[in-house]
Amino acid sequence: MSPRRSYDQYCSAARALDTVGDRWTLLIVRELLAGPRRYTDLHADLPGVSTDVLASRLRDMERDGLTTRRRLPPPGAAYVYELTPRGGALLPVLQALGAWGETELGERRPTDAVRAHWFALPLLRALDGGTGLVEVHLEEGRFHLHAGAGTGPVYGDGPAPAEPDALLSLDTATCTAISRGELPLTDAIRAGRVEVKGDGTLAEALREA
Repeated sequence: MSPRRSYDQYCSAARALDTVGDRWTLLIVRELLAGPRRYTDLHADLPGVSTDVLASRLRDMERDGLTTRRRLPPPGAAYVYELTPRGGALLPVLQALGAWGETELGERRPTDAVRAHWFALPLLRALDGGTGLVEVHLEEGRFHLHAGAGTGPVYGDGPAPAEPDALLSLDTATCTAISRGELPLTDAIRAGRVEVKGDGTLAEALREA
């Protein structure tokens, strides 16, 4: 476990950065907002991080009360990492950081990795005020959102675990424009760039917006 470095400043922002300011820490939080993850899954969805650095960050985050590690019952018997309530409280921090960084996205570079579920947090921002289980279909894959969830995972890979309140189908260009803050979700729906299916309250609200 690496010794904690500190800015040694009596300031809450500095103290927060003492805990989450290391490279990769907030991106690990982004991944764990989907719920418990195995080390191998985290490594696969954090391209560019070395195994040593990931292991070190996870130990630091456990020490600092952001994550816990537990063993799954048989037949899984693997260890998973998950956010504590303190770690989960970083969701609005990540959302504010993501909103601030929308103009930094620009065009995707040839070296940029992408995962379908990395669009989850921007779409949750676009659904601000909506509540329900949403399944999203992209060319890169499917993921689901728990819009308005008070506790627990806020998104997950793959199809929704139950009948979704709304199913959104859109192409990557449209999702990218929404993620950059260039195109409101409601405008994309009205323009026919996002198809909304479902009989839930959320689907009806999106179609009528």
